[in-house]
Amino acid sequence: MSTTDRRDFLKTAGVGVAAIASTSTVSAAPKSAKVVLGIIGPGGMGMNHVRHLCERDDVTIAWVCDVDESRLAKAAEHVKSTSNNPNVRSTNDLRHVLDDPAVDAVFIATPDHWHAPAAILSLNAGKHVYVEKPCCHNIREGRLMADAVERSGKLLQVGTQSRSTEFVAEAIQRIREGEIGEVLVAKAWNSQRRGSIGKSQPTNPPEGLDFDTWVGPAPMVPFQSNLLHSIWRWWYAFGCGDLGNDGVHDLDVALWGLNPTTHPERVTCLGGKYYFDDDQQFPDTQYAVCEYAVDGSATRKKQLIFEQRIWSPYRQEMYENGAAYYGTDGYLVMGHTTGWRLYKPKDKLVAERTGKADLVAHHDNFLNCVRGDEDRLNADIRAGHLSATVVHLANIAARTRSVLEFDTENETITNDTQGESLVARQYREGHWAVPG
Repeated sequence: MSTTDRRDFLKTAGVGVAAIASTSTVSAAPKSAKVVLGIIGPGGMGMNHVRHLCERDDVTIAWVCDVDESRLAKAAEHVKSTSNNPNVRSTNDLRHVLDDPAVDAVFIATPDHWHAPAAILSLNAGKHVYVEKPCCHNIREGRLMADAVERSGKLLQVGTQSRSTEFVAEAIQRIREGEIGEVLVAKAWNSQRRGSIGKSQPTNPPEGLDFDTWVGPAPMVPFQSNLLHSIWRWWYAFGCGDLGNDGVHDLDVALWGLNPTTHPERVTCLGGKYYFDDDQQFPDTQYAVCEYAVDGSATRKKQLIFEQRIWSPYRQEMYENGAAYYGTDGYLVMGHTTGWRLYKPKDKLVAERTGKADLVAHHDNFLNCVRGDEDRLNADIRAGHLSATVVHLANIAARTRSVLEFDTENETITNDTQGESLVARQYREGHWAVPG
């Protein structure tokens, strides 16, 4: 497949749900001007965005925003030292960024519980949004984000960058063109060795951390040393486990190839803490199965399988993290950051390719759409909400130990009261960032 063919496919291969907002009609930034950005959460992955964006000559980072003074200072200094903007402004309150009429778009790389609140506030303020995965902390927030995109007419790109990676797009196109027949089952896996987060007791937040703002609209909890940074993802109130961290990349790629048109109807998940003895609340071992209706059939189904072992640094099917697609005339196995192999019956290898992740291409797609040079996001809220919903349903099923029946139109769990209570979350009463 030629580079042009792959790029054309990327423009048309987004997964959509009719009930989720379309993002094809937006007000673009002036093509002659640099896109003016605010970076909300420039630590970890956020700092990775800062580094790449500072290498571009078509953007200006006007603001960096973080509740940790040391991370804020580091990000601001990097922007200044690279000459992207010697006058970059710093704040610990994202409202200052959103109040600036010069800002065209924001990058949001906060903890998961801030993704939807920050994105919705940004869309309401007339800003385009690039938000890290998973796009939301719970299913209801994903719907609220889709509603905000539709209401605002602004763009929202989710940080599942494999959807902008050309070798991944080539594999998906081969699947869509029927090279392995009809795909009825896709599998994703996340196999790696994480470290323990240990056990900790409540204590005072460190100097320079605005912990009240960090907690934000979530219910207030005492500070613990193993809450942050990045450790927040192992706590129910703030993260989505490793399924919502690395796992969602593989799951999203698996869904792209399976190509369902809506959410799964049934989800179950077994798992638990089989290895780590620490404070983390999410499983270190998970096996989830999702069942999807096939369009136009009352009985035929498709299936998505997810496996996760975060104590196991071993490859399966040749790749440490990846996805496999099982068709009626072959199968394709892919590592979303390394390459893929396509097999026909009797394990005959007929095609393969190597490659690497391409975050810059995902930035390109987003910024080109903001300027109006491209007309389709590769990872819009439709695709992001589909993948995030699987993350949340699998985590809910693991907690409830149930086979969940999911109403795909109303986005409710119909057979488990505890599970339905976890479709949304509780917020801190009266907080200014509660999404709605």
